[in-house]
Amino acid sequence: MNLKQIGFADTRIDGGFLYRAGKLNEDVTVKAVYDRFYETGRVRAFSCSWKEGEPGRPHIFWDSDVAKWIEGASYILAKRPDAELTAKIESVIDDIEANQWEDGYVNSYYTVIEPQNRFTVRGNHELYCCGHLIEAAVAYYEATGRDRFLKIMMRYADLVDRIFRVEHSAAFDTPGHEEIEMALFRLYRATGLAKYLTLAKYFVDRRGQADADVPSHESFNRLYQQDVPAREAREAVGHSVRACYFYAAMADYALETGDAGIADSCRAIWHDIAARKMYVTGGIGSTCFGEAFTVPYDLPSESAYTETCAGIALAFFSQRMLLLEKNAGYADVVERLLYNGIISGLSLSGDCFFYENPLEINLRNHYKIKATRDRLRLPITQRVKVFECSCCPPNMNRLLASLGDYIYAVDGDEIYVNQFAPGGFASGGLRAAVETDYPLSGKVRVRTEGAGKVHVRIPGWCESFRASGRYVMLNGYAVFEDSDVTVEFDMPVTVIRSDVRVWDDSGKFAVTRGPVVYCAESADNGGRDLRSVLLPSGCGKDAAVIPSERFGLPELELKATAELPDTSGRLYFPVSGARYEDITLHMIPYYAFANRGEDDMLVWFSGLSG
Repeated sequence: MNLKQIGFADTRIDGGFLYRAGKLNEDVTVKAVYDRFYETGRVRAFSCSWKEGEPGRPHIFWDSDVAKWIEGASYILAKRPDAELTAKIESVIDDIEANQWEDGYVNSYYTVIEPQNRFTVRGNHELYCCGHLIEAAVAYYEATGRDRFLKIMMRYADLVDRIFRVEHSAAFDTPGHEEIEMALFRLYRATGLAKYLTLAKYFVDRRGQADADVPSHESFNRLYQQDVPAREAREAVGHSVRACYFYAAMADYALETGDAGIADSCRAIWHDIAARKMYVTGGIGSTCFGEAFTVPYDLPSESAYTETCAGIALAFFSQRMLLLEKNAGYADVVERLLYNGIISGLSLSGDCFFYENPLEINLRNHYKIKATRDRLRLPITQRVKVFECSCCPPNMNRLLASLGDYIYAVDGDEIYVNQFAPGGFASGGLRAAVETDYPLSGKVRVRTEGAGKVHVRIPGWCESFRASGRYVMLNGYAVFEDSDVTVEFDMPVTVIRSDVRVWDDSGKFAVTRGPVVYCAESADNGGRDLRSVLLPSGCGKDAAVIPSERFGLPELELKATAELPDTSGRLYFPVSGARYEDITLHMIPYYAFANRGEDDMLVWFSGLSG
């Protein structure tokens, strides 16, 4: 039997790091994203009133940006009323309803710019936008009970079913950018109408098997995850956001139908990502070319693409796999993303964003070309308020507003505690209350009512822990029959290394404490060249853990060694001529880098063994 997720609406988060992230989103981020979308014309685009020569020409993916914002805002409304948010959403719905085509079609770009060409260009995001609008409509309906938007999008989904599955009258068979597959599974769950399950399965099953979808160059088959049918897929390929949206939909397929072949593919793909293609921060997507996965163990730090949306998509995929298989390893990846590779996409102020999340900034490489105006193609060094392709900010809105989705699940009368935050849930006669300041410390107390057993995840990073009562280990969980249990994870500062096949990090060390990955910035270290620092393998034992109000997670100080520049004028010299000094290296949580001006940053340091 699969796990049943306890939804965010039934979950309380009463404090701690995740609470602050969600509160920042409610107080600042959701308004900031709307304001930028209003200023840039994204919101007005739904009025379909744009005229040639005016600013704010509608774009093929703008509908999806606003739809994700509506979804995130709806999650906030599910927890508390907000007249201003509701009015903004209703205004957009008014425009969508007024400009929906008679046959149900909704798309601001095609309605205004080229209505004669709808469903003719596979890469133009029509079904992607449709999917996000469906998810927004379901979220708003579930939050408020208002079904006007839901009915609008059901009409559009019915049109898509007719055009793509029944008539095959579009110029392509499956979407260029996956998303609608997840949305249709969700629409099926919200309405109970089997036709949406049928269409969702159709899009999954047709991928990689439709002649109409063959791209102009064979290599693009992998970019769009269509090199093989879903049941034959065994590795993560191509554009990492599209890929993980599709893999999440495949997991939905397995959850809804019990299809063993799809589940086998999901399992193999997920392990390919987690064991061979994922950064220590949880980020995925190693290259700007196609925003894509590359070959196994190719994880460069400075040019890492690691799009914020890709991290969110991997969290979606991992959470579905957890529900499918009850294995704590999937929740480990969600945790790694929540504390590192997703939240790094948002500034501490809550109103600026990273699209890419590199693991190294070396400012010399950004400015070293002096003979021409050219610059190396590297991730930006400071977050910005809006992007031309601004998919990540509203994706952050919807994730941070629904963090409660990831904490608890149930199987009958057995409760699973997957993430750790103070709070609890009440659902279906089961209750849980959690006391913890995790990840400041590793102590977690869980009290339950109505539960036969409680499964507490033992994080993959944890090498030792103590428990208040008897337990057995099962699939990465400590399983208790007591209704009041305390688990305390030992949380030392730990120096880690990568598999030697990760060639960019071979011989290098990184620093973690619990689920948190650390980095260093030059500004905290006297302007020192961080690449001259050698990190001893045992430096974690005597590390100072410093409480930090500004970051919400501790800062660290470690004893390290730095090589000094040569003063003799030699560019090259024998090893015996190198000079070193002992230093104290100051480190901050990775997620908080680049919040204090442009600076060098480093996660992986040259290692000093012994």
